Amino acid sequence: MSEFSRTYDPRLLPGSAVELAASEAERAALAQRFGLVRIDQMTARIDLEREAAGASAKGRLQAEIVQSCAVSGEDLPVSINEPINLHFIPARGPSAPDEEIELEAEELDEIEFEGSLFDLGEALAQTLALAIDPYAVGPNAEEARRKAGLLDKDMSGPFAALAALKKPD
Repeated sequence: MSEFSRTYDPRLLPGSAVELAASEAERAALAQRFGLVRIDQMTARIDLEREAAGASAKGRLQAEIVQSCAVSGEDLPVSINEPINLHFIPARGPSAPDEEIELEAEELDEIEFEGSLFDLGEALAQTLALAIDPYAVGPNAEEARRKAGLLDKDMSGPFAALAALKKPD
């Protein structure tokens, strides 16, 4: 089960806005799942509309997270403000393992669901995960690189070892 589960039956949608907020326990579980120091706030305002085959969810996800700097490891506060435009559709059934599937542009934001309920909360949690920069660096990253003996980007990049092997002319 998802750490932030909010299920809806598309047949019963009133076609109105919903406001979702993760509780302290849900934020702690999501922070652990995504390798964050913590999530201070996670809210969404979503317009849910019933569609012929499922439902649409449009709105905005906002979160205040603290993640570790990719270089220094220091706490790095980050604000996330992501637009949401999702379509929940009933599962089409299994496809053959070797079958090639082509997706149209309008299908890229479709989420299939089994049974009669879709989980908007899990979709929002996954949206948050995709919005997190795994290589975010803080203001002290350059100092941490210098202390660790890493030189500038040109001298510590993928070709630095090859450059060191090159004989001077």
